[in-house]
Amino acid sequence: MSPDPDGTGVVRFERRDAVAYITFERPAARNAMTEEMYGQLVTSLERAAAEPGLRVAALRGEGGTFVAGTDIARFTTFDSGDDGLRYERRIDSVIAALEALPVPTIAVVEGHAAGAGLLIAAACDLRLCTPDARFGVPIARTVGNCLSMASTARLLAHFGVARTKALLLDARFMSANEAFAAGFVLEIVEPDRLHDRVDELCERIVSHAPVTIDVTREAIRRIVSTGLPDGDDLIRRAYESADFREGVAAFLAKRRPRWEGR
Repeated sequence: MSPDPDGTGVVRFERRDAVAYITFERPAARNAMTEEMYGQLVTSLERAAAEPGLRVAALRGEGGTFVAGTDIARFTTFDSGDDGLRYERRIDSVIAALEALPVPTIAVVEGHAAGAGLLIAAACDLRLCTPDARFGVPIARTVGNCLSMASTARLLAHFGVARTKALLLDARFMSANEAFAAGFVLEIVEPDRLHDRVDELCERIVSHAPVTIDVTREAIRRIVSTGLPDGDDLIRRAYESADFREGVAAFLAKRRPRWEGR
C-alpha cells in the first residue's frame, strides 16, 4: 500500500510463504476505521481468498493499537435511522467477509480493540494479545448508537449473556486477563515475544489438515449465524434518537454527553 497522505488510513496486505498479514495503519487515530479502510479490508480479504497456497491470515494494528472502532466523524452526516441501518449493514458485510475467508484467521491485539475493532477480533478464529490489551464496546457512554443483531450474536457466542450485557450496559473495557479467563483470548504474550509467537502459531496451523480446519470453521459459523431475528426497528430507534446526535457531538468535542433518553 502507498503512504497515507490524507489521513484516511490504509489496510496493508503482505504475504510471507503460506501466511497473509493484514495490517491496519492509521496510528494517529488509533487505527479508527474510515470507509476507505473498510473497503481496503474487504479488498485484502478478497485477495487472501484468491491467493493459491495461502493457509492462514493474521490481522494486526500499527502503532500499539489494534482497532479503536469506527471514525466517529463519519456519523456527523447521519440524518435518519436509515443511515444507521446502512452503516450497520456495511459493518455486517465486512465482518461476514472476514468470517467467510477460507483460511483460519488470527487477531493480534495490542492496546484497544473497541467497537468495530472488537467485532473484527471476534470474527477471527483465534486471538493473541499483549498484557495492555483492552476489549470493549463503550457506545452506551460515548456515542449512543447500537449494534446490529448479527454483531450482538457474535458477542453472545463468545462471552455469553451475562458478560455481553456487562460489556454493553456497563460500557467498560475488559482487560487482557478478563478476556483470557473468558476464553476469548488464546494467550497473553509479552510485547517482545508477540511477533515470534504469532509466527509460531501460524506455522503450527499451516501444518494441520486443511479440510478438517475448513469444515470445522464453517460448521461453527453456520451454528452461530443461524436464525437471527430482524432488528431493523432497534437500529432505527437508536440512530434516530436525539441522544445519538448528542453522543456524536460530545465525542468530537471531547466532552461528556448529556443524555435525555429520547
